[in-house]
Amino acid sequence: MTQDRPVLGMLLMLGFCVLAPMGDSIAKILGSAIPLLQLLLVRFALQAAFLLPVVLVTERTFGMSPRLYKLTALRTLLHIIGVGAMFLSLRYLPLADAIAIAFVMPFILLLLGRFVLNEEVGVHRLVACAGGFIGTLLVIQPSFAEVGLPALLPLVVAVDFALFILVTRKIAKEIDPISMQTISGFMAIPMLLVGLAVFSIFFDWRSLLVMPDGTQTALLLAIGALGTIAHLLMTWSLRFAPSATLAPMQYLEIPVATVLGYLVFSDLPNGIAAIGIGITICAGLYVVYREHAVSRGAIS
Repeated sequence: MTQDRPVLGMLLMLGFCVLAPMGDSIAKILGSAIPLLQLLLVRFALQAAFLLPVVLVTERTFGMSPRLYKLTALRTLLHIIGVGAMFLSLRYLPLADAIAIAFVMPFILLLLGRFVLNEEVGVHRLVACAGGFIGTLLVIQPSFAEVGLPALLPLVVAVDFALFILVTRKIAKEIDPISMQTISGFMAIPMLLVGLAVFSIFFDWRSLLVMPDGTQTALLLAIGALGTIAHLLMTWSLRFAPSATLAPMQYLEIPVATVLGYLVFSDLPNGIAAIGIGITICAGLYVVYREHAVSRGAIS
């Protein structure tokens, strides 16, 4: 078991908040050229390929109890669904809007942490997450008016990743993160191959698999590397801090996504969405400040 160290957990989550939107940006670039299932298959196959040598060189083990294998398989399935829903949403929505809408997730996670894991949730965190939730609703409204139902895809991401983080928190202290991510990558490959086989019954396989060019291949390698490192950081963070502590901090993904959306796609949120994003950022930063102050003993 690993003792909770909230500040270290928050720093690791910060790394995730920077790298994850970078991977999403690449997914948005590739979205119109690479079919979704192929993109997911490459993403998780590269995760397994990148991490397997690390496991072998460092003599880590793949051994775990049947219970952990089942939870890791569930975590892998949730990971595939969440990443797939986010990649699909990015075909319709600006990067910052998609990520901001998905940030109803910390509010869901807060409730799950309280009622499923029996984690302590203070009034300050509850108020901050509620404020972030209100901000998210402000982002949904103009996006829904513009693109319709695809604007709700990030809500699927939110529910899915709340469950994903809950499962991760449940097993993070019982298994090495690198071993878990490697096993998860290998588990994802047959799951996605089955998905390709099923879809090939209804669609021409040439619409499910394409040959990427040189630039696309480089971007596929980058998305695999960024996704692998980002989720390793997130898994490590959950070894050192409760999910209710880390959930509001993920709001910091939003300003990173906003900057990337402007630099790469020349997208900026409209007025209502910008207000909503501002509220979620303030809510997240408030909780980051308070957790840091509590860890230093400045406040109780």
